[in-house]
Amino acid sequence: MDTKDRMSEVAVERAELQIQIDAGKSLPVMEAFYTLQGEGNYQGRAAYFIRLGGCDVGCVWCDVKESWDAELHPVKTVEQIVQDAIQEILSDIKAAEIASGAESMEALGDAAGTDMIRGCIVVVTGGEPLMYELGPLTKALHAAGFRVHIETSGAYPLSGEIDWVCVSPKKFKAPLPEVISRAQELKVVVFNKSDFLWAEQHAAQVSPDCKLYLQPEWSKEKQMLPLMIDYVKTHPLSTWSLCVQVHKYINVP
Repeated sequence: MDTKDRMSEVAVERAELQIQIDAGKSLPVMEAFYTLQGEGNYQGRAAYFIRLGGCDVGCVWCDVKESWDAELHPVKTVEQIVQDAIQEILSDIKAAEIASGAESMEALGDAAGTDMIRGCIVVVTGGEPLMYELGPLTKALHAAGFRVHIETSGAYPLSGEIDWVCVSPKKFKAPLPEVISRAQELKVVVFNKSDFLWAEQHAAQVSPDCKLYLQPEWSKEKQMLPLMIDYVKTHPLSTWSLCVQVHKYINVP
């Protein structure tokens, strides 16, 4: 095969892959890992994170800027993504059982393994995950027994069947009204004093049942945390809660 033919073949392969990505059947995955949720309403709960590559929101204090360029990350099929989640979670459970001398999962059978992951939380994050069609992924995760959460800026339309929507608005690309109105959790990162007013402006757009969290930007935490504590204390009739990134304190992903 000469160079021209090979270039043509590669172009066809890329076009076919893009069709799969556009349909949500394959997605660029920067990383995936089983850990504890370090933020918000489910803080401290076991959760499997799927971090999709690709973001055009461009937040200057983003702590995962390496997620922005989708082309830097491997594309996986939805089936691969879900299978990886199942295997990693069950592997952790199995290792803990062996360490404690408990009965192995092999002895308990496949059904026991399935029961162990039923209701486990999977957090789809990014990047900006709503840049992609999430219908196939969320359907497959639910079929496997998972509960599906999403962390999003809200800048793109919701897709898929999502059990918990956390919107963390960014100043560089505003959340869509139809997304922020469906938020079950609003998490506002506080970088400077003006962000308190900005937070209230977004709180006015969510439902009455939405959980409200103020979270200090990590590099400004020592500076902003006392102000945030005072703000929550001096607004006792509001429903704001203070949220810190616990995973960074306990050194888990």
